[in-house]
Amino acid sequence: MTEVAASDQLLVVIDPVARRTDGESVRIAKDVLSAGAATKVCLPEGPEEFARALARRGSRRPVVVGDDRALLRTVSLLHRQRELAACALSLVPVGGVLSLARSLGVPTGAVAAARAVLDGAERRMDLLVDDSDGVVLGALRIPSGPSPARVPSPVDGDAGAHPWLRSCQSLVRTLVARPPRSASVPGPGPSRLRVEVDGVTVVDLDQPVETVSVTPGFPAGGAEVEVRPVSVGAEASPLRAVGRRVTVSGADFRYRADSVVGGPVRTRTWTVREGAWGLTLPVG
Repeated sequence: MTEVAASDQLLVVIDPVARRTDGESVRIAKDVLSAGAATKVCLPEGPEEFARALARRGSRRPVVVGDDRALLRTVSLLHRQRELAACALSLVPVGGVLSLARSLGVPTGAVAAARAVLDGAERRMDLLVDDSDGVVLGALRIPSGPSPARVPSPVDGDAGAHPWLRSCQSLVRTLVARPPRSASVPGPGPSRLRVEVDGVTVVDLDQPVETVSVTPGFPAGGAEVEVRPVSVGAEASPLRAVGRRVTVSGADFRYRADSVVGGPVRTRTWTVREGAWGLTLPVG
């Protein structure tokens, strides 16, 4: 770990979703950071302004105030600009999606996270990079899993409609939008995939699988791959392998890289980049 001086100049980029979700935590984080270091605060309104703020950071150390998606956006931008290796990131988690931040060891309280920015140390971590230049910080999962979404009703109307119209809309939603009680929405079925780790086939197309998961950094410089075959009778034991390069191919499949769903693709390769990015974490 490399000690981070509290006197560093900070570029504090506050994600718009964080401002809408929890303005009080944003205010607390900004106050703690401003009291401990020279700060420039940016309030981007969208992805383009977010990217411009990062590009114009100069020698300032970027601090992202936002959730997992804001962190992923930041790492992806710096990776595509080929500036990730020389940039130590800091995160103050604010928002509704914080599972990645927790898994990385970032405190989720505004005060504790801001203090870690000022007094913490940079930890270098591994990264998965795919052949389309996408990144994975925490975990990769195939298939991506179901993504339940509300199906809009053709009779959705203005909330200020007449009471008799709202009653008709409610009746039509009941008859049209809701599935019968006996009906069920099928989940993702078994996949037929070929999974190769460093050129060695772990599972082939003739053996259907339930899930494939890939986690970078276990061990350092490698990725842990776990394949769960479809069980027939007794539960099948998972197949495990460790390597630096993972290729998955087969019928069209989707995958979840951290909180982002990608695909469908027929083949994708992920490669471990050892120590590719740095995150400021509490010391000890």
